[in-house]
Amino acid sequence: MIWLTWRQFRTQAGVMFAAMAVFAAALAVTGPQLANLYQAAGSSLVDRLPSSDQGLYYAGLLVVLAVPAVIGMFWGAPLIARELETGTHHLAWSQGVTRTRWLAAKLGLGTVAAMTVAGLATLAVSWWSSPIDRSIDNGGATDTYFARLDPVAFAARGVVPVAHAAFAFVLGVALGLVIRRTVPAMATTLVAYIAVQFTVPMWIRAHLAAADRTTVPIAPDGAPISIQDGAKQIVAHPDVPGSWVTSQQTLDAAGEPTSVPSSFGDCLHTASGPPTLPQVDGCIGDLQALGYQQQVTYQPAGNFWALQWAETGLYLGLALALAGGCVWWIRRRLA
Repeated sequence: MIWLTWRQFRTQAGVMFAAMAVFAAALAVTGPQLANLYQAAGSSLVDRLPSSDQGLYYAGLLVVLAVPAVIGMFWGAPLIARELETGTHHLAWSQGVTRTRWLAAKLGLGTVAAMTVAGLATLAVSWWSSPIDRSIDNGGATDTYFARLDPVAFAARGVVPVAHAAFAFVLGVALGLVIRRTVPAMATTLVAYIAVQFTVPMWIRAHLAAADRTTVPIAPDGAPISIQDGAKQIVAHPDVPGSWVTSQQTLDAAGEPTSVPSSFGDCLHTASGPPTLPQVDGCIGDLQALGYQQQVTYQPAGNFWALQWAETGLYLGLALALAGGCVWWIRRRLA
């Protein structure tokens, strides 16, 4: 069964392994030069990178983020759906192969292959990007590049992409098993995987490790702030290198959560055009005089690996739960 399973998706696997090898070779050629530049530039590395390295940086993000989705769509979803759609699964079952063994061979081999591809991709990209990541964690600018804890970069670093690939593959198998048609299963797999990838960083990831909090005064000479939603919301940007800000709350002079007073918006109002910088500073100064502060909740850069392992466990748990559901479905529901 293992050999048969491998023959069924060896073409897809071969194409992806070859693509990863070519991309890893490109990173291997330029990686040592990037490391040497970091040794010389330190945290200012991000200001000195050539456009070619910037292109590789974003290409690495896209590759690692795309690998699990591609695996789920083109490996997982068709693996069983195609056999159910054409009826060839009956041939295997009539040769003395049990349903559970048939499914286990497909899930086992496919999951190992998926995790291997994703592991190679994230290993190469994490190694190549490590000088940029260290530069940002040490205070480098994040105007062009992402901190490792940023939701975009986090999913393309460390061990998390390996778990994402395992989950995506099993998700595709599960949906193919239930839908029993290849193309609809592929489309549904992509939509479901993307939905999970948005859900986890927005509502779950921030709670997987203990967060830190800091309270900064709202002052013209304090932490930089952004004024949003028509002066109804203030967002502070404290100097915490490499961190991921998860939430903010404005506090009054007593330290109690409150909204930004309407007087702040009135202060910023002008008859024509945006307010001038001195006017903005004056309005912020009025908030300072009233004792307003901004409480910022964030995940510090040091929590990177704690969050990585916690999310890896989460996705592997989801993959195991889906695999168990596949076993139950094929034994109880599939005719």
